Amino acid sequence: MTNHRDGTTPERVDWDAQATAFDEEPDHGLRDPDVRAAWADRLRDWLPDRACDLLDLGCGTGSLSLLAAERGHRVTGVDLSPAMIDRARTKLAGRDAVFLVGDATAPPVGEERFDTVLVRHVLWTLPDPGRALRHWRDLLRPGGRLVLVEGVWGTVSPVGIPADRLTALLTPLAGHTRVERLSDDPRLWGRAVEDERYAVVATVPA
Repeated sequence: MTNHRDGTTPERVDWDAQATAFDEEPDHGLRDPDVRAAWADRLRDWLPDRACDLLDLGCGTGSLSLLAAERGHRVTGVDLSPAMIDRARTKLAGRDAVFLVGDATAPPVGEERFDTVLVRHVLWTLPDPGRALRHWRDLLRPGGRLVLVEGVWGTVSPVGIPADRLTALLTPLAGHTRVERLSDDPRLWGRAVEDERYAVVATVPA
């Protein structure tokens, strides 16, 4: 989760206070059918065809978790904010999904391993993204994949992580990595954007 639209640093954001209005952003709540369909299309390409165990880190109110669950994936969502987790649990009530309050860099999943780790707009906020990526890689089963949605926001004082830096961090960890540019698809954001927005799908060796 980020407050990248106004450049606020993540440490200063009270996410419990933000939870009530969080879904009002088009790409957070996915309430607009076109925005929702755009993210559903992307997830269809990024996630395995078969039902898998998916870990959604920094899951917020669970909008992407819901799209994944609707495709039959078994979801575990983790977020630092209890208020966000409460909303995610409500949103996915009756689905094959579990939501836990915890740190995305050290999710409270014990020895459980996953087929996919999905992380949107979290990595750029971390002081040591390389360390987080190594830990997330270790949460994957052989042949699993990391799906990372990131970007660089703003022009005067840009914040974020460029795609080339992220792919460099992934090079020693993944067998195959591909970058998908997202800035040119306004359906994803509910408006046209000029920032660098992208997804990286990285597969670890089987």
